[in-house]
Amino acid sequence: MIIKNVDEFTISFLIEETDDLLTLRRVIKNGDRVTADTTRVIKQEKDFARPDRGERIKIRIALEVEKIALDSVFDRLRIAGIIVESSSEEVSKGVHHSLLLKIGDSLNVTKKKWLPLDMRLIKKRDEGAGFVLVAIDKGDCGIGKLKGTHLQIIQNLYSGSSGKRYKSSFNIEPFFDVVLGALQTVLKENDAIIVFGPGETKKQFVNHIQKSPLAKKHRIETVEGIDSGGEDGIYTFIKSKSMQQILGQTKLGKVAAILEDIMIKAHHKSKKFTMGFEETKKANQFGAIESLVFSEKIIQTHDESQIIEFLNEVESKGVTVYALDSTTDIGMQVSGLGGMVSLLRFPVES
Repeated sequence: MIIKNVDEFTISFLIEETDDLLTLRRVIKNGDRVTADTTRVIKQEKDFARPDRGERIKIRIALEVEKIALDSVFDRLRIAGIIVESSSEEVSKGVHHSLLLKIGDSLNVTKKKWLPLDMRLIKKRDEGAGFVLVAIDKGDCGIGKLKGTHLQIIQNLYSGSSGKRYKSSFNIEPFFDVVLGALQTVLKENDAIIVFGPGETKKQFVNHIQKSPLAKKHRIETVEGIDSGGEDGIYTFIKSKSMQQILGQTKLGKVAAILEDIMIKAHHKSKKFTMGFEETKKANQFGAIESLVFSEKIIQTHDESQIIEFLNEVESKGVTVYALDSTTDIGMQVSGLGGMVSLLRFPVES
């Protein structure tokens, strides 16, 4: 998330990933003012205009927030309230409206006072840049983007040789050029490129990258042991030990380590972990939580406002909190464990 202080009371945000939407959900409160671009239907009043038709125009409005909610998969944030400012004379102040925010949108948030926890949440950065994952074989190539704990499958490309015998005369370099072109559209500054897949194709592709300008701008790593290309290869990598080794200091790598630690503790019948909201809530009452991981399931199955309030309470105590969605196997694993787990500093009796 890109943030910029406008003045003492207003901060501007550009949403870059799903984690940013969750952060905004935790920061924005009822009574705050949110300013953003939206569209609204303006009824026609001209002669011969159909009474049931209107013109949809783009306007910039400021809402006094009355209600805020995430959708079920964390990729959109709906903010409802009363319009207090409008860039169009056709839109009256005092009427209700809702904003639907998603990745790529920008907004200003104005508060009477920014709390220390608010500032901690919005200034928190992912350790390290994003990762562009390339699962390549002679027949196809899957490209994915891993940022924070969210995996986005960008596209699957095909060389046109699938199903044929690969002869020595087959020229794969034009296919490599197509893949390079696709990478240039998704790579951002400081992103790393992780290449894997069956056979020797991945090494040939890395050699091809080394001849391009991308090699000077981005770190490139080759991963062995992933025997699938395309989209299947990306999901195989996300579940692998190689992922944990390469991404160890990123959010996803740290969450994977936390879950592995919890599984070990469960096997040894240790009580220094929790599963589910009620267990975790009790541990928090004793100040026992060291780190907490939750998935979208906890918001789907519990009152959203209660969960948001709980997460903010936990984080205000200095606990590290990680959010996951269902784009990764790790996210689905946390959902299967009740949607929330935590490691404890000391055991808490149930």
